[in-house]
Amino acid sequence: MQPMTYFVTIACAGLLVGCAASVPPPELVNARQVYQRASAGQAAQLVPAELHKAQVALAIAEKSFQDDPKSFVTRDLAYVADRKARMAEALAMTAAGNAATAKANTQYQATQTEIMKNTKEDLAASERAVAAEQKARLDAERRTAAAQAALAKLAAVKEEARGLVITLSGSVLFASNKSSLLPAAQNRLNQVADALMETKERKLTIEGHTDSQGSSSYNQQLSQQRADAVRSYLISRGYPADLIQAQGIGEDRPVSDNANAEGRANNRRVEIIIDRSLTTNQ
Repeated sequence: MQPMTYFVTIACAGLLVGCAASVPPPELVNARQVYQRASAGQAAQLVPAELHKAQVALAIAEKSFQDDPKSFVTRDLAYVADRKARMAEALAMTAAGNAATAKANTQYQATQTEIMKNTKEDLAASERAVAAEQKARLDAERRTAAAQAALAKLAAVKEEARGLVITLSGSVLFASNKSSLLPAAQNRLNQVADALMETKERKLTIEGHTDSQGSSSYNQQLSQQRADAVRSYLISRGYPADLIQAQGIGEDRPVSDNANAEGRANNRRVEIIIDRSLTTNQ
């Protein structure tokens, strides 16, 4: 049986007919309602001692009303019971708020701990990645330097804005007006390819050049075919095909005077340009 029902039953049982004739004062009616609301709420679980105080105060007010329905003392006692029931409600709300705050703080601390853990792990992973990238770059630079030294023994090598340029004489690689590699050229290109394999994470551009003898269109076609022949040979030796492009320049970029045989010989050449930047897959 609920406490409020219990009190009403007691009051009515003692008065019988008088209970029906006597109307409780508004203060007692309010105290009953407030207590019933408090006991149905969080107060019973969170502040049972305060709710018990309100229960005792209401029982005293009910007893006063039973003994003398017209007594003004009942009003005062009912008011006290009403205040104690409201206090129990207020304290229950405060306790619930404190519990929610404590739970939120616990969750916040757990979240912050997890964030810090993840941040440290991400930072460590980032540092490892940076270190690995730096090592890879240093290794690539070291291998490039070694390749450059080896290539300098095989051909003319120079640094230009477009990259490291290796110049091979056309007469060493091809017969006159031909785009097929000479047998002797293969030995030279083998050595060049071995050195270039140390830099196979870099892009290569193979440029074919001719002198000014013959028509411009013929020289353009011949220079492209010769550049393609060198590209194909380097690929056959293991250099990544997607990192090599061949380009015929024809007679457009002479390095010597085409008016004499020596100058024309210098202009008939193949240039291999090694890009300075590493490819993204490194």
